[in-house]
Amino acid sequence: MAEYVTVARTTDLKPGQATWVGIAGRQMALFNVEGTFYALDNACTHLGGPLGEGRLQEAVVTCPWHGSRFDVRTGQVVGLPARKPVRAYPVQVEGHEIRVALEG
Repeated sequence: MAEYVTVARTTDLKPGQATWVGIAGRQMALFNVEGTFYALDNACTHLGGPLGEGRLQEAVVTCPWHGSRFDVRTGQVVGLPARKPVRAYPVQVEGHEIRVALEG
């Protein structure tokens, strides 16, 4: 069973915003899409650009380095040059805490 870890508070991230956090030796990008929170690995699969610093439009983040686009709900590529999806993590909200499942 996955262990959920608190990574931020809901008040830290307004709708339409992205950020990143360091947790358990890894960086995760967090996204608020109309009040629903999502988490991905922070590194773009093209050349490692910081997705948490990317531009979020609806549920798609654009990597700030080379413009690869990912669906933050699934991590799937929706725009080149990246060809591989980014790992997505399950997210829970408990009260004001954003909790992400750390697996493996």
